[in-house]
Amino acid sequence: MTRSTALITGASRGIGAATAVALGRDGISLVGLHYGHDRAAAEATAERVRALGAAVVLIQADLTEGEAASAKIAQEWTHAVSEHGFAGTDVLVSNAGINRAQTLTELDPDTYARVQAINLTAPLFLLHHLASSLNDNGRVIAVSTGYSRIAAPTHLAYTASKAGLEGVLRAVSPELARRGITVNSVAPGIIDTDLNADWINAPGARAGAAEVSAFGRIGTPEDVADIISYLASDAARWITGDRECSIGEPMTPAHIMTRCRPSGLQCSTP
Repeated sequence: MTRSTALITGASRGIGAATAVALGRDGISLVGLHYGHDRAAAEATAERVRALGAAVVLIQADLTEGEAASAKIAQEWTHAVSEHGFAGTDVLVSNAGINRAQTLTELDPDTYARVQAINLTAPLFLLHHLASSLNDNGRVIAVSTGYSRIAAPTHLAYTASKAGLEGVLRAVSPELARRGITVNSVAPGIIDTDLNADWINAPGARAGAAEVSAFGRIGTPEDVADIISYLASDAARWITGDRECSIGEPMTPAHIMTRCRPSGLQCSTP
């Protein structure tokens, strides 16, 4: 099946930019690139996608505004889709996110609210606003974290936001599955992006992070983008309501059985 339209949040750099390029490479005709503040970086990503033959629309919105930002993105994207002669959204990728390291004693309400607005409220309401215009057999994909399945005492707000996002995706997956729409998340592991730059460039951090990976290296945005590309393809039509395995993370057979199973049947039951 040919998919024509894709909207990606946080697409100016890192995993979002790599995903835009991957979907352009896969033949998406119209790619929506949401960005927060860095217009120049978004333009650079747009040029890479246009070079692959896709049309691009840039959409600016401050996701700290939560639902209001999502409504703005949905309105501008819907208008752009119509203006380019398409109908509906085939692929929605909620990638935008922030991480703030805070323990229980360090946690403050403002930081917590900001993280929740960007990581949970904005993607939830973007899906809410676009749900009726998602095309049958479409794809909804979000970028989560491995922290949602382990104890991460230094990242309470971030963990809570991503665990909530995974819960939302599982909750909506049966409803959207009736239309052939799959809903999944990916947990990238340690990836060399700006989100991790503050700590990953510290002395010894890169070597330590590489040791955690089964591959003995830090992941790249392209590693994650290719997983998202797969989930956006017809080959992933029987996977929904699930989280794809943390990329590069060593796993026991028990992990594989509980975390990497296709869930087409799982999500059709209460």
